[in-house]
Amino acid sequence: MSSVSSAPVRWGILATGSIAHTFAGDLALLPDNALVAVGSRTAESARLFAEQYSSPSAPVRAHPSYDDLADDPEVDVIYVATPHGRHDVDVLRCFQSGKPVLCEKPLTLDAPSTERLVAEARNRGLFFAEAMWMRTNPNIRRVVELARDGACGTIAQVRAELGFVAPAHLERLWDPALGASALLDVGIYPLTFAHLVLGEPDDIAAAGTLSERGFDLGGGATLTYPGGAVASLAWTQMAWSDNQAAVSGDGGRLEIPARFHEATGFTYSRSAVDGETLETHGEPLIGHGFAHEIEEVAACLRAGRTESDLLPLDGTVAVMKVMDEVRGLLGVQYD
Repeated sequence: MSSVSSAPVRWGILATGSIAHTFAGDLALLPDNALVAVGSRTAESARLFAEQYSSPSAPVRAHPSYDDLADDPEVDVIYVATPHGRHDVDVLRCFQSGKPVLCEKPLTLDAPSTERLVAEARNRGLFFAEAMWMRTNPNIRRVVELARDGACGTIAQVRAELGFVAPAHLERLWDPALGASALLDVGIYPLTFAHLVLGEPDDIAAAGTLSERGFDLGGGATLTYPGGAVASLAWTQMAWSDNQAAVSGDGGRLEIPARFHEATGFTYSRSAVDGETLETHGEPLIGHGFAHEIEEVAACLRAGRTESDLLPLDGTVAVMKVMDEVRGLLGVQYD
């Protein structure tokens, strides 16, 4: 995209919920990126959001509909921040206007829908990525690099869990029509972490608890891999979990404290004949961590790339297929 080769990348945000505010806050920390427009289903919501992030020298345009935002010719890329139950519709609308898209995770409710969006982006030659910001966290990246380089020896175990108590007023977490699912909302992080370290599993076992409306409130999965490694993963929207992760092998252990998916540091314990040696590491995090995915997308756009190595579409599809299988084992179905 020559239009963003040297000037700041001009972002539009589609939707004005809490995740959109977090994204906008991190975006403001990056001088080579700029929020220029926001779209909402109501003019008032768009106006209030735009006013909050505007400045005299950098006004933000408020669009009273998602269509208007998608058609804004002065937007280089759109961040889709709607509930995942409608991602496929919103992403396709942006594609129809020729807009590159960074879409909040998960891309859709199931693998076939995700594959259709990926195919559409590739057919149109448009940049597309899932906003799995954990993948771009510098501490997660370093842990994965160390694990792959043999810091733990032969990896035998990955553990990760993530849980919180979902607020009763947050409708998207309780309404199946909006894609309510602890698996899709938080379980995706432990599953993605395991995928980053171990790749695709040979076998999956899972169990969980369903709500009266048929979606999962929490669960756990055991994944086995070629070579014998095992991943033990858990997620819930009903309890405050310890939210930690670890990679262990016959030569050492990498541990990420809570909350692992937004890691600000990690420890490395190396096995030795005379006992363990402990090292503490930490890579600086910009803002809430969203800034790193914003920088990655901007770098891809400036280079004319339509896919990111850090946010790979094939990896997104692979994790979604695992979640489909887990959801089937839990007995969760969506219309």
